[in-house]
Amino acid sequence: MAGKAVVLMPETMQTLAKMGIRIKKARLRRNIRAEQLAERAGISKGTLSGIEKGVPTVSIGAYAAVLCALGMENDLNIIALDEKGKRQYRDLNLPKRIRAKGR
Repeated sequence: MAGKAVVLMPETMQTLAKMGIRIKKARLRRNIRAEQLAERAGISKGTLSGIEKGVPTVSIGAYAAVLCALGMENDLNIIALDEKGKRQYRDLNLPKRIRAKGR
């Protein structure tokens, strides 16, 4: 029995594609071959390829396994923050606001 087709909004597809590109770049920066990362994450090389391409049918568990194998667990923790925690995290990264002087 085949699974149901996943239908996503274009913005979501773009987000997955960007995430895949970032994961691939993180792997390449660490000088890790795709086979090595797939083995460390406990997934197939084909699944890793799907993640790096932003394929929407790859499970969130596979994404989590890859992020953990890359040492990027904090990215997962940010998602799990409550709203107050997200605001605090976001505020840490905001540049100070500079007001324009009156005329």
